[in-house]
Amino acid sequence: MKSDLVSLQRLGDLAAFDEIIDVRSPAEFAEDHIPGSVNCPVLDDQQRIEVGTLYKQVSPFAARKVGAAHVSENIAGHLRSRFSDRPKHWRPLVLCWRGGQRSGSMTYVLRRVGWDAQQLEGGYKTYRRLVIENLSEAPRSLRLKVICGATGSGKSRVLQAIGQLGEQVLDLEELACHKGSVLGVLPDCPQPSQKMFESRLLTALQDLCPDRPVYVEAESRKIGSLQLPSALIERMRAGECVHIEASFDARVDFLLRDYDYFLVAPDSLTARLEALRHLQSTETLLRWRAYIHQGGWRPLVGELLALHYDPLYQRSQKQNYAGFSAPLRLDTDDLTPAGIDALARRVCGR
Repeated sequence: MKSDLVSLQRLGDLAAFDEIIDVRSPAEFAEDHIPGSVNCPVLDDQQRIEVGTLYKQVSPFAARKVGAAHVSENIAGHLRSRFSDRPKHWRPLVLCWRGGQRSGSMTYVLRRVGWDAQQLEGGYKTYRRLVIENLSEAPRSLRLKVICGATGSGKSRVLQAIGQLGEQVLDLEELACHKGSVLGVLPDCPQPSQKMFESRLLTALQDLCPDRPVYVEAESRKIGSLQLPSALIERMRAGECVHIEASFDARVDFLLRDYDYFLVAPDSLTARLEALRHLQSTETLLRWRAYIHQGGWRPLVGELLALHYDPLYQRSQKQNYAGFSAPLRLDTDDLTPAGIDALARRVCGR
């Protein structure tokens, strides 16, 4: 049997393994993990706290005694359940935080059974380093076509429709679980951690062919609480722009449909608008609260566009996107699903 320690040089090398086993605690795994890996913790969240406390407050020896008992019991449980049907030729890769005792223990037991288990040298930290390195390079090979348009122009829906036509799309807002504005929080869909977002983003980038155009929506440096990689932002801002010029009424109608969840949760909408306190007058905010209280959704959306979103959009696009000076312009007064599909075809030249 070969050595049990693997030094990962490229993320593509992960495909050589039948399964990737992450033995970190569930909380560590939830923050970020290798896409497709499975979580088989040798210490659960509470056990990890217990062992860490003993290490600091009593002694490393006391911590190792308690930790070894937990690790042994948890590995036994995984052997009886998850690994019981694995064939003799099964070849898993095992990792923990930095390639230390947790993954070493699991690897040792699996190898004693007879499987060619390998331990990832450097653990998750090695994977994380490769993600950062790849995100600084992968966007540079892409030929991006950036879909621009004022808030309410249906850009995300157009992007999704372009994907349904078989074109390559990079849907950053879907990856970030956020619509990208102050009201962009999605109900019952929390944003991933920054690390998890970057793992998802890199996976999406690796699936793209550099020989074909990639359609992406214009974004700022942040989508909600998440930061876009500098290399991707630079590539987007140098891309060819396609500008959707939707009529004001069509945009209001679209937003009333696309953000309909706020109409049934007025308190949530009121709370979100507090983020604009430093940008809008007290009088304006009081008027918007009155609209919400009275169900005056159309005047509310209209004023949000006219007083906040449109001025912000004009400043940001002209300043940040080189292609915005002479974009392909597509006019429309129809942002219904049929109108969105028609726009998608026009963007793709069909």
